[in-house]
Amino acid sequence: MDGDWQDSRDYQRDERPRRRGGAGRVSAAIVAAILAVAAFLGYRGELPGWPSLERVPAAAPAVVEPRPPLDPVAVSAGMEPVLVNINASTKPFGVGAAGSGIVLTADGQVLTSHHVVKGAEAVKVTRVSDGLVYEAEVLGYDSSTDIALLGLVGATGLTTARIGSSSGLRLRDEVLAIGNAGGTGAPTAVSGHISDLDSTILALNSADLSRKALTGMVEITAAVSSGQSGGALADHAGAVIGVIAAASGDHEEDEDPGAQAQRPPIGYAVPIDTAMRVVRQIRSGTPTETVHIGPTATLGVLISDARPSGARVDVAIYGLPAHDAGLADGEIITSIDGRAITTARALRAAINKHKPQDVVQLGVTGPGGERTVRVVLGAGTPN
Repeated sequence: MDGDWQDSRDYQRDERPRRRGGAGRVSAAIVAAILAVAAFLGYRGELPGWPSLERVPAAAPAVVEPRPPLDPVAVSAGMEPVLVNINASTKPFGVGAAGSGIVLTADGQVLTSHHVVKGAEAVKVTRVSDGLVYEAEVLGYDSSTDIALLGLVGATGLTTARIGSSSGLRLRDEVLAIGNAGGTGAPTAVSGHISDLDSTILALNSADLSRKALTGMVEITAAVSSGQSGGALADHAGAVIGVIAAASGDHEEDEDPGAQAQRPPIGYAVPIDTAMRVVRQIRSGTPTETVHIGPTATLGVLISDARPSGARVDVAIYGLPAHDAGLADGEIITSIDGRAITTARALRAAINKHKPQDVVQLGVTGPGGERTVRVVLGAGTPN
């Protein structure tokens, strides 16, 4: 990220935003705190009171064939042609973030992390193999899984990634995480082993202090770093089995340095099966409460939960749709197009299904009583 303004996409456990010295590009990453790890207990026994007519020998334990060894150099070389570097910026200040992406189609569909492009008004993508630069459009995203799909304008004949499956992953499998570490533009690969297949992590965005719980994450013992977000988690055969999303283990500023040194670095990835479900939903053109498709619409308001029900307009931003339609600070939105709105989250989910220039009818209550306000939605940023 160039310029004097910095928009950190890093996430951390500490409540305070992390400080970074100097100007330059800031990489997109999540530093995650483990909330919980699912454990499964099994029970085996016989029903009491029933005689055993025949004792059946216990089945021999299944023999699990070990995976072939992973060759980091060979896998890395095979992945570079299908990787891109992503630079997202917000006008007019030019702040933004650097991340990575995975080429899915020859005509330029690119898989990445949602937090890499969150809030971006302009996205540029650089092909790692030859430095060719494309303008990119956000085709859709799902913030709940931290997945986004981009489209590169004018792209043809791109080399595409081989998509594997995350359903057969096992603990201790050796994997390779590769992406634009540090936002330098050069791909960095780190190898490690899978240490959990169903982690839940809590991410804190130091740019806007938003928190997000991500579930079902693949945890790896590898020194994943900022800028690799949106990059590939590959198996021994060079197939993509995850999308890098988070890093944890060496970013807690208040922790004793000795404890930091003893804890191995950990990374997290969205399983590729989860990511591709989102991609298929976006390609279908059918939005859901979590999957947004196409340009993002906005009312131009800051909202919070109202009591006992509704979404309170804390600020109707000057010059944006709600303000232009006459909504005032302190009024409460109770419905949209006749459907009840009970919380701020419900309003965001309803707007998430719309596109710029859509017209919505808002039910509003305020000092003057109840009224209906017609609003033409404006263009927003991926949120």
